[in-house]
Amino acid sequence: MTERHPIALVPGEGRHYDMGSRLSAVFKADGPETDGHYSISEWWLEPHTRGPGLHHHPEDDVFFVLGGTVSFCVDGRWVDAAAGSFVLVPGGIGHDFQNRGEVRAGFLNISVPGEFEDQVPGIAQWFRERADDDSRC
Repeated sequence: MTERHPIALVPGEGRHYDMGSRLSAVFKADGPETDGHYSISEWWLEPHTRGPGLHHHPEDDVFFVLGGTVSFCVDGRWVDAAAGSFVLVPGGIGHDFQNRGEVRAGFLNISVPGEFEDQVPGIAQWFRERADDDSRC
């Protein structure tokens, strides 16, 4: 176990990842900050923006919508989640997200266990290289 310290971030603070012009991610805590127990990140999608596509992984994903409406596909069913909505995706369940609306939409993501941020440079590169037409929904 590593020595951990409290974290207090103002809006916009954290580790930013360049995901291209339609999507942004800011990591608030992961890895050594949480002793690998969880990862917390903030994601924002411009209007009519696709997420990563249907995928699954062993970690649980928790989503809390901060603004706009995010459409989540969870286990084959799409749910439109407005600001204040909560979505839990247990590990192994297929899921995706999109902003199908006219305004910017965002969510807080908690991944359990942590160490999600280690994968983000590759994920960010994939989003940056995706054709703009493939990013729109």
